[in-house]
Amino acid sequence: MEAGNGPAAPFNDLAALAALADASRRMRAEIARVIIGQEEVVEQLLIGLFARGHVLLVGVPGLAKTLLVGTVAKILHLSFRRIQFTPDMMPSDITGTDILQDDPDTGRRRFVFIRGPLFSHVVLADEVNRTPPKTQAALLEAMQERHVSAGGQTYDLPDPFFVLATQNPIEQEGTYPLPEAQLDRFMLEVRVPYPTPDDELEILRRTTGEAVPEPEAFLEAAQILELQRLVRRVPVPEHVFRFARDLVRASRPDQPEATEFVRKSVSWGAGPRAGQALILGAKARAVLLGRFAASPDDVRAVARPVLRHRIVTTFHAEAEGIDADRVIDRLLRDVPEPLQQAAGRLAGPA
Repeated sequence: MEAGNGPAAPFNDLAALAALADASRRMRAEIARVIIGQEEVVEQLLIGLFARGHVLLVGVPGLAKTLLVGTVAKILHLSFRRIQFTPDMMPSDITGTDILQDDPDTGRRRFVFIRGPLFSHVVLADEVNRTPPKTQAALLEAMQERHVSAGGQTYDLPDPFFVLATQNPIEQEGTYPLPEAQLDRFMLEVRVPYPTPDDELEILRRTTGEAVPEPEAFLEAAQILELQRLVRRVPVPEHVFRFARDLVRASRPDQPEATEFVRKSVSWGAGPRAGQALILGAKARAVLLGRFAASPDDVRAVARPVLRHRIVTTFHAEAEGIDADRVIDRLLRDVPEPLQQAAGRLAGPA
């Protein structure tokens, strides 16, 4: 996660705020032409995009994860590549490689770098847990550094650069699960649920006929970069910074802020990058909803996708069916907002 969460400049650009809110509404409308339901998933995907973060999509096969990502790329008028990860894939298969070619001018041979599929604005890393760790590491390095190194040269990736990786949670045979330290590179882990009964009925109606709806592209790369800069300018009140910090610190079992439930249920809590993601996600959600500043409600709304892949539960918790989402729910219940704490101190004992 990138730095840049210092004191915000005054934010009073009504036109810019209206532009992003309008872009959000149009994107949702265009996505809804292709993707039925999944409003929460779409919102979290847009938060990751406009907060300049990467997203891990987790869901069983057949839930239109690939279609959703491709639809977003079409709406944004960006280059899109899908990489189907396999156990025999090497790092150079995704980053690119040097090949020896004849120079038509000199007749001599020289190495020419052939760019891999990572050189796209939107990259769908399908079934990222099916490829060996060295290829996963090449992807994660590109996500963090936003460039690729090959043959002693560094090649910048296009801007914006947005990686959406997918994982199948029900099939683990022959897979290479991402270590927790590498999962931390993703800003959000978004769970893609089964559709509701009404949505599933509409899916059957809409996808078994002749008409194939196509989304309309209306945002260019330069506009997206400007909207990402706008999100960075959204101010965050001090008590929201403190709330995000307190949530993250309370998730660590070795910290004094941790409750007895966390000490029993969590073996490893979230790091500082989680706090950055909470603030950036809250900023993006606020401005997507047309508001001038982030609030504690925005932090609460992004807490699950931000924290669930950064909290490691204990064997005792797993045996009792306590997963990361249950821990996050308890954190949101137990960690008070700083303003409420201050009010309680001022009121004194009853």
